[in-house]
Amino acid sequence: MKVLITGSNGFIAKNLIVHLNELNDFETVTFSRQTSDLQLLNMVSDVDAVVHLAGVNRPPLPEDFIAGNTGLTQSLCEALLESGRSVPVIFSSSTQATQDNPYGKSKLAAENALRDYAAQAGAAVYIYRLPNVFGKWCKPNYNSAVATFCHNIVNDLPIQINDSNATLALVYVDDVINEFISVLNNKPPVDASNFCTVPVQYQTTVGKLAQQLEAFRDSRSSLVTEKVGTGLIRALYSTYMSYLPTTAFAYEVPKFSDPRGDFVEMLKTKDSGQLSYFTAHPGITRGGHYHHSKTEKFLVVKGQACFGFRHILTDETYQLFTSGDQPKIVETIPGWSHDITNVGQEEMIVMLWANEIFDHARPDTIASKVLSDCH
Repeated sequence: MKVLITGSNGFIAKNLIVHLNELNDFETVTFSRQTSDLQLLNMVSDVDAVVHLAGVNRPPLPEDFIAGNTGLTQSLCEALLESGRSVPVIFSSSTQATQDNPYGKSKLAAENALRDYAAQAGAAVYIYRLPNVFGKWCKPNYNSAVATFCHNIVNDLPIQINDSNATLALVYVDDVINEFISVLNNKPPVDASNFCTVPVQYQTTVGKLAQQLEAFRDSRSSLVTEKVGTGLIRALYSTYMSYLPTTAFAYEVPKFSDPRGDFVEMLKTKDSGQLSYFTAHPGITRGGHYHHSKTEKFLVVKGQACFGFRHILTDETYQLFTSGDQPKIVETIPGWSHDITNVGQEEMIVMLWANEIFDHARPDTIASKVLSDCH
């Protein structure tokens, strides 16, 4: 499928082009401000679909809204009609189209031009009145509070909030792209009088947005990550990370060393514990304690280990051996004292997950020797 994408230098278009180029069934043709109307006429002569993303948000003069939004859309419709073909069009309009301002009026007029084209050509036109779109490559200080806040926070610049309770309707660029590609693939029937929507949209406030982005920043020092695996927080975290300068691609974490080896905490979570790793020199035993409630998972990634266990009531003992050559998770059991001994000839490296963040006030770690045969 050959797809013409207008506004190819914009951030939605950049994301769309990358996604389409990853697929085998699409060829992209791009239109930007440097493309002439004559070139546009040639472009539409053999495309299978158009994704119309071009437009202006903050031009120098109010009248530029008409030229950049309405005028360009009219030129596109005229070129499509002149081609004599019924080409489907996806159009990124705006929720501002209902507002009595120059930008909204120009977007509404563009919508009407496309509806006229649809009626004349018998073509499907998919009009999306998008709310605030955010994601990687969005230009800060332009039309997205998310982009501006991300840029400022990662660069230690202040952010300006006029009303922290002001509501924000947000849609993530990847969800927009997924919707557009679905339409290109399936070309569903559309009622010319209705608007299309991106299924996944979010509601928040300016204040909550700022707090969440600042929490991402602070997680590097606290090591406590946010719940970045799903939904809005996942999308915001991905966006926030995309604004990091190369000088901030890495950060240090504390390392605690003693004659036994090193211990490093890597990541903490709010409700699922923490990740760490430690090392042990040959012959060194670490541990020798039990927990009432805390549980742990150990993974030896380098070296040879002997795990020893002793039931604190019955004195039953148990031991097992693992190595970095054959990955195996070893779990600690409440009420069993446990330790780990490096029984190899090289430094041992072990990953450790505990189901709760270590609390110095209530460590739930009681010293108790194992006395297994590992020693």
